[in-house]
Amino acid sequence: MERRRAIDEFEPGPVPSPKALDRFGFVKQECGNSTDGLNLCRSSSEHEREERRVRKWRKMIGVGGSDWKHYVRRKPHVVKRRIRKGIPDCLRGLVWQLISGSRDLLLMNPGVYEQLVIYETSSSELDIIRDISRTFPTHVFFQQRHGPGQRSLYNVLKAYSVYDRDVGYVQGMGFLAGLLLLYMSEEDAFWLMVALLKGAIHEPMEGLYQVGLPLVQQYLSMFEQLVKEYLPKLGEHFTQEMVNPSMYASQWFITVFSYSFPFPLALRIWDVFLYEGVQIVFQVGLALLRYCHDDLVKLPFEKLIHALRNFPEDAMNPDTLLPMAFSIKVTRRLEELKQEYDNRIGSGRGQAATNNNHKLITTKISRLPVVNPLKLL
Repeated sequence: MERRRAIDEFEPGPVPSPKALDRFGFVKQECGNSTDGLNLCRSSSEHEREERRVRKWRKMIGVGGSDWKHYVRRKPHVVKRRIRKGIPDCLRGLVWQLISGSRDLLLMNPGVYEQLVIYETSSSELDIIRDISRTFPTHVFFQQRHGPGQRSLYNVLKAYSVYDRDVGYVQGMGFLAGLLLLYMSEEDAFWLMVALLKGAIHEPMEGLYQVGLPLVQQYLSMFEQLVKEYLPKLGEHFTQEMVNPSMYASQWFITVFSYSFPFPLALRIWDVFLYEGVQIVFQVGLALLRYCHDDLVKLPFEKLIHALRNFPEDAMNPDTLLPMAFSIKVTRRLEELKQEYDNRIGSGRGQAATNNNHKLITTKISRLPVVNPLKLL
């Protein structure tokens, strides 16, 4: 009970000094003014185009999402194409709930979120409080110490750590919850996390955060093989320099690119991720490596690691990177690699059980010699 009261007893800190913000609420980086006129022209053109897109989307989803399921059944290819072009920002929160299945979960569980937040305790509460200020520190909503944004983030993470005690709380989860809170209420964000981690529509993601991070290990193994197959020259260079995906790609999967990637790109990836599933993370990763291929194959180990964690600005343009990602067909190969991985790990576990007189193996995948992905966050 004492830990549950801990954050409630904190007084909000001072409101940060006002600074110039971008359209998403992040503090703007210092830059020159030479392109101001061009930006104004672009803004006017983009505004008109956005209004037309919003009208199309409103017609597609209906009032409060009432027509969504019917439209998806009738015109799935139209829905997929429009999502890949980007969901209008003013409708993003609602559409994310519709395509993830979280809206149905919320309606089926009235009062559950309030129960978890107010009446339950979690062993992760102090860890959550410690990490709160590390989540989107340059966004105005989360900047005030113990302000509304940080309190909402705490509530969602604490509620989930109670809802699923096997997962509890892991540091990278803050970026998922923080991203969702920028587009929806606490309760909506909580149920979207449940939909993702428990697999309301796609395969469950909870393995990204369980002990040993088993799903992270699986995805990194699969991604390493994809690099060797789709980018053989770069894959060979990685082997020679002893670079593996755990050194640069762990946070791609743990936070679905919401950590350290430009926010406009992260949003576009999330639009697709919620509708099509985790394959977009593999596609974007391969597209980044393909875009920078010629430079990466020339770099020695230290410079290579730095480049893989700091991609150039032009590589992060959604309108350039995402079409390249969509052109990389991986669906069938991912299914094959998953089956191969499951067979390999299952065989390894069976042999270990035999060698240890059928004793319970508790470490399983965590025994694999890889860099701790959370150290990269």
